[in-house]
Amino acid sequence: MQQNRRSEETRGPGARPTAAARAPDAPEGSLQPLPGLRYGVLDQLMGYALRRAQNALYLDFQRAVGDDVSPQRFAALVLVVGNPGLRQGLLAEAMGLHRSGGMRLVDWLHAQDWVRREADPQDRRSWLLHPTPQGRAALEALSARVRAHDDALVASLGSGGKALHPLLERLARVAPGPE
Repeated sequence: MQQNRRSEETRGPGARPTAAARAPDAPEGSLQPLPGLRYGVLDQLMGYALRRAQNALYLDFQRAVGDDVSPQRFAALVLVVGNPGLRQGLLAEAMGLHRSGGMRLVDWLHAQDWVRREADPQDRRSWLLHPTPQGRAALEALSARVRAHDDALVASLGSGGKALHPLLERLARVAPGPE
């Protein structure tokens, strides 16, 4: 409560939460072009356009779902609910995260009481992840909002909206990852 009051005092009523209050991977803004600023080669790069789109989509996702549940946190919950007993390290790998990033993500899910950890009987250094009833309920509620967000996004692109997804999937397969 104190932080909300302080935020209003220093940033004005209705101010969005600071970066510290939002999910740690949240962008600060949508990267809209600023008038009078020359972007040079950036205007011609697909990667920069994708980054701008990613920031805009992330911010729209937060408007639909809430500041504390990031797309990454949602994806992790989807994977754990769909794969009970998933190893924590495999979750990190599936999401393209370093082990420490996967641990922080699972720590957050655990703090929400959406996931419980169980020692792996085959490898005591590993954790197996299981969804809790609260996690399953949260996923059901969040999924409805995420689907509505995604449907609105596709509709906003008109007739080409449905064609974009397979192109992005193809790009994800073609683009090389770290060696």
